[in-house]
Amino acid sequence: MPEPTGITAEISRSRWEDTETLAQLFHDGLQNMGHFEPVGEQQLPSSYATLLAHEDHMTVTLEAYFETLVTLTVVRQTIEHDFYARQSLLARQSDGAVVQYGIVRLVTAGLPWEVRDAIQTHRGPLGRVLIRNNLLRHVELRALWRIEPTDELRVPLALEPDDVIYGRLAVIHLDGRRAVEVLEIVTDHPRPIPEVYPVP
Repeated sequence: MPEPTGITAEISRSRWEDTETLAQLFHDGLQNMGHFEPVGEQQLPSSYATLLAHEDHMTVTLEAYFETLVTLTVVRQTIEHDFYARQSLLARQSDGAVVQYGIVRLVTAGLPWEVRDAIQTHRGPLGRVLIRNNLLRHVELRALWRIEPTDELRVPLALEPDDVIYGRLAVIHLDGRRAVEVLEIVTDHPRPIPEVYPVP
């Protein structure tokens, strides 16, 4: 039984601005992605509590939950001198069904060259890259969200109009420094990615 995270709706609400800032890397804001409602761990349906209410890499959690490896598709990315950001999808290797939409912003300064290169050339999900390279890391859960998605999330996640999904804001500390911010939105009833979605 995992330890309680201590995340409440009030804590999630207090991290709205951080979540909004991350969303604005690739969207016009959270409102364009859907209606985001701050929730606590106790308000999550059991499947989403398993998927989101923990301080582990989502790669590890998704692969354990769905009993298959996940594959990465990068939709868009930006590379600056010391920062890297991307918008991505994770899908089940077994059938191609999309299980996560994510936005990540990473401070690349101080990362070993091979880690930075593996991330920027999309050689696997972020969690897998960090684990394979044995970086000292700690995942900090920051907020939980109930989401009524707009088409900006419905299309990449192959959702139906009435689907409600959940997500989280987390920070990954590498070697004791805050290095990664992630917005991770998951579905517990994944469907194959639509062929019309513009994936490069």
